[in-house]
Amino acid sequence: MKQRPLGGTGLTVSQVLLGCGSIGGIGTPASTRGKGLRVDEGLAQIDAADTLGITVLDTADSYSGGISEQVVGLWSIEHPDSEMLISTKVGNLVSPQQRRVTLTAEHITRQFAISEERLGRVDLYLSHGPDDETPIEETLETFAGLLESGRIRGFGACNVSASQLESALIAADRHGLPRYEWVQNEYNLLNRDDESDVWRLVAEHCLGYTPYSPLAGGTLSGRYQQGVAPDPGSRLVVAPGSLRPLDEPTWRGLDLLAAAARRRGVGTAALALAWVTSAPLVTAPLVAPRNKAQFTDVADAVDLILDPDERAEIAAFFDRIS
Repeated sequence: MKQRPLGGTGLTVSQVLLGCGSIGGIGTPASTRGKGLRVDEGLAQIDAADTLGITVLDTADSYSGGISEQVVGLWSIEHPDSEMLISTKVGNLVSPQQRRVTLTAEHITRQFAISEERLGRVDLYLSHGPDDETPIEETLETFAGLLESGRIRGFGACNVSASQLESALIAADRHGLPRYEWVQNEYNLLNRDDESDVWRLVAEHCLGYTPYSPLAGGTLSGRYQQGVAPDPGSRLVVAPGSLRPLDEPTWRGLDLLAAAARRRGVGTAALALAWVTSAPLVTAPLVAPRNKAQFTDVADAVDLILDPDERAEIAAFFDRIS
């Protein structure tokens, strides 16, 4: 597993990162708690990622009501000599009283202490989304305090638009504050929005880019077949609102993707992931393999380098999808 620099943090990360949002549930929604990986399954997932050479565990204070962070922390306790980096996020909903993404100094300070206790340490910290009601200077100053005290080693921004990211970068420069050093937005064959604007800022400011959902929540994995009922435990059943509707253009694109994967001797998921990892501005996408076959797809993907023409050809499979 190759290592790549993460923006200006001075840290390097593996070609893919392990997303731990399926441990204990599926992301933040309370409705999916208990429908993700059990504790033992989550620990086994991290073990397999460690064996593969993945060097970052990505979680959040809101995932499965804190269970994800607890399991990541438990794994760290069981592996005291590991050099695995731990990344978590703040700002998303963590209580019934919280109505919006919150990045006030008070909220970040309180939630960081909770995350730190669960995890043992926090190496990388991200805002989980934009908070347009809190001055960005307040948010950056709070992150800066954690960075300067040595409690974190770098911070980034998740789920940001180009305008929000640019405002944050300008504010950091204007006030002499540390800036966001990487971006974590959704990016895959079905969602290429960041190519039009966010990537300009990533390139201009030499930021890292660690996209999540490279398989579009499993839609690009090849696990779903037109006219065939999905597995009861699949994301399409458990959290259908989090996935793009599977319409005729999408099915046609998936058929073309599967055929292209067969020609290369890899799985559909491996090719879809390789399409992301081969993008010049992508540092490392988040992956969440749950079994041996899915880890094989990840291994195949990092070994498969697609040139610009190949990426354009594969992207065209889904060009008719708006």
